[in-house]
Amino acid sequence: MEVTDVVVIGAGVAGLTAARLLTDAGRRVVVLEARDRIGGRVHTDRSDGHAVDLGASWIHGIDGSAVADAARAFGMRTVEFTVGGYQVDGRPIAYHGPDGARLDDDAVRRFAADVHTVDRALVGAIERSGASDTYRDVVERVLSEQGWSAERAERVREHLEHRSEEQYGVPGDELAAHGLDDDTIDGDEVVFPDGYDALPAHLATGLDVRLEHVVRSVRHDDDGVTATSDRGPFRAASVIVTVPVGVLHSGVLAFDPPLPARHRAALGRLRMNAFEKVVLRFPERFWGDDVYAVRQLGPEGRWWHSWYDLTRLDGVPTLLTFAAGPAARAIRGWSNDEVARSVLEQLRRLFGARVGAPTSVTVTAWQDDPWSRGSYAHMLPGSTTRDHDDLARPIGGRVHLAGEATWTDDPATVAGALSSGHRAAVAVLGRDVPVERLWADPGHD
Repeated sequence: MEVTDVVVIGAGVAGLTAARLLTDAGRRVVVLEARDRIGGRVHTDRSDGHAVDLGASWIHGIDGSAVADAARAFGMRTVEFTVGGYQVDGRPIAYHGPDGARLDDDAVRRFAADVHTVDRALVGAIERSGASDTYRDVVERVLSEQGWSAERAERVREHLEHRSEEQYGVPGDELAAHGLDDDTIDGDEVVFPDGYDALPAHLATGLDVRLEHVVRSVRHDDDGVTATSDRGPFRAASVIVTVPVGVLHSGVLAFDPPLPARHRAALGRLRMNAFEKVVLRFPERFWGDDVYAVRQLGPEGRWWHSWYDLTRLDGVPTLLTFAAGPAARAIRGWSNDEVARSVLEQLRRLFGARVGAPTSVTVTAWQDDPWSRGSYAHMLPGSTTRDHDDLARPIGGRVHLAGEATWTDDPATVAGALSSGHRAAVAVLGRDVPVERLWADPGHD
């Protein structure tokens, strides 16, 4: 049996953050990772010679962001791309109406104003909502108060439904009424032309990370913690468990004794979503060069309604779209060619014969990944924002849960994962540690 001070389960951003801070503080730390790579849901593919982020892509607001500070310190290049939070405006977006024709500027302004009107009213409606109310419930209440025509209300309804799907990977009737409370952006959003995986790579520098170590059980008592992997047991004074909610639900990792009732209750009100990326590269930029995104309104946009122009990252004409919620569930098991045909059918409604055959198609499959079982967690109706914090409560002073689902202010993000890892390290040490230690020079006091 190998003995150390702290075992960290999971080499994603949360686990690596905790391990780096603890190692910096002089603790012996072993990181056990089931995959054959680090990064978790931060994963960059370069198989076609270009960087494609299969998991996390954006920093959603760089103002006051520790992730943005770390990226700058690590020398990671960024490109401003402020539409990732499903904003209705703020950057050039080409909107197409239900007939496929592009809307003129006045029509876009009217549509955006309607969305802003409903967004303002939603603040109060969510505050007044009941415990079991869904996001769709509060949207319908606000729309019914506007006195708009059916078509006008439907366009805004669609937008808010797609927001629920793109932000949390579920339709509005599966998301708590307050499930988008954290949906705010402070400052510009940015993406990484060289790949987001540089962040976990820098965080992992100098750490003892054991890949392809699948942990099956965590046993704790007054004498310490034993994490048993398929390559043997590890004994430590503390353990930090950073596996996603989907893995915790699956039962592949057993706790002895079981998680306390408060943790189980919080976990029961959180679920992994269905959210996949589709990245298409083309020989030509047929959609024009004056927009950040293309969106189509109307029933044809049920699945494919938004395309994001990633050409600015590396100069190759590229569109990113999302299979979110119902679409992700429906295409599960489809081949890349089948997904591409479905997406191209909608693009051709908007751009006709200008749409050529893509030179490459990438489709993610996070729903089928055994070590994530979805892309990120969302709040079910009946949940409260306290559920995130309850899941992170230390157990017996020895067991700590971390990860994006355990961070209340900014869940479902790399920022939330990093912050949760920082919190877990502070809890283990019993004293505060500046998060800036993550990017401090080694040996610097």
